[in-house]
Amino acid sequence: MRKTILLFIFWMNISVLIAENYKADWNSLDKRPIPEWFQNAKFGIFVHWGLYSVPAWAPNTGDVYSKYAEWYWHRLNPEDKDGELFRVHHEKMYGKDFRYQDFAGNFKAEMFNPEQWAEIFSNSGAKYVVLTSKHHEGFALWPSAQSVNWNSVDIGPHRDICGDLANAVRQKGMRMGFYYSLYEWHHPLYKNNVNQYVEEHMLPQLKDLVVRYKPDVVWADGEWEHPSSTWKSEDFLAWLYNESPVSSTVVVNDRWGEETRSRHGSFYTTEYDLIHDNNSKDAVFTHPWEECRGIAGSFGYNRNENLEDYSSAEELIHILIDKVSRGGNLLLNVGPTADGRIPVIMQQRLAEIGAWLRVNGEAIYDTRKWDENLENENSGIRFTCKGKDLYVFVDKWDDRPFSIKGVGKVKKVTMLGTDEKIKFSYKNNTLTIVPPKLDMHSVPCSYAWVYKLENAFLEK
Repeated sequence: MRKTILLFIFWMNISVLIAENYKADWNSLDKRPIPEWFQNAKFGIFVHWGLYSVPAWAPNTGDVYSKYAEWYWHRLNPEDKDGELFRVHHEKMYGKDFRYQDFAGNFKAEMFNPEQWAEIFSNSGAKYVVLTSKHHEGFALWPSAQSVNWNSVDIGPHRDICGDLANAVRQKGMRMGFYYSLYEWHHPLYKNNVNQYVEEHMLPQLKDLVVRYKPDVVWADGEWEHPSSTWKSEDFLAWLYNESPVSSTVVVNDRWGEETRSRHGSFYTTEYDLIHDNNSKDAVFTHPWEECRGIAGSFGYNRNENLEDYSSAEELIHILIDKVSRGGNLLLNVGPTADGRIPVIMQQRLAEIGAWLRVNGEAIYDTRKWDENLENENSGIRFTCKGKDLYVFVDKWDDRPFSIKGVGKVKKVTMLGTDEKIKFSYKNNTLTIVPPKLDMHSVPCSYAWVYKLENAFLEK
């Protein structure tokens, strides 16, 4: 009998292994279910940090992409049509002969405190963190054998930034991920032999990042100059899903080749509400997705930004609600200074988001979008659902009653953060809610109030 049970367990394990063996083609890779943790997390922190944090400059006018300080080196190229202001600034500040590589000596990170960063991120309510392990400049934030003398251990800070931050983040109970740029603007192999670059530099480096730090997110970028076949993305993802130490938990985005955005990957990405330069503010997604954006206009720290360039906490909370109510996540970026500080204004915004989430997080985490959301959109209200309960977000306080269509005869209506009794009535599949009478001392938060409707769904 014992032998029979052992044989059964053996063959069950073999069948599971076979079932999870993904082939190196998109048809197979796209069948892999996304690990549920990602859709439950809803809110993450993006961190852009590298040599670009030393000049830390971009114009704060123009289109979205021209405001990116992390593109500083590329904009110095005379052939870059968007770079004139960068080149004028660079020559004025540093002189014609000052090379971008010379910034490495000033990227010291002497005030970098990974435990403090993790505390700030945790207090914001974020559930995961994604650090730029290597941006398009090619400078790696770990001791990469493929980037000798062009990484944060060999020069500059002389620290394993990826490792230090990953340890601190995980100690706070958050998941850790890494952004990785497939291409490098000025790598000799990339410019002269992209196939050799992929085989000898990119793939070994990316696999080292995964094996060394075991990330929960691999966030690719810089894919647009070649198809995924050139990047050997399918081969890498088959390895990641089948053989890597994070095969069962990792999620990846959709930036793996010029043809892959919004087509392949665990989740699709938008960036300041853009998909391939098309506005996606009102787009409806059936696939898991994530919006990434800065608190201001740049991802990398930009000393040229002023107070009016930063979104308020209220605006950021409304952005979070909008994305989550449409089934997405928000990956909100911070850009640390070259010496390793998170700017105080960014800390303040994160603290305010965290304070709001401590009251209303029940309506954000572990939720899904409500299918009837679109029918009620014109009312300026957003929804999420969890089990049989519906959460209703009201962005403007109004004492007048308001109605919601398409709900069942709910058992109870409450407002998160207060014990005040909520009056409501029900007629013709429409629920009418009467807002409570609250004053400045009893209101649970400063903006975006949430009603919880218990047992809200009609039988179908």
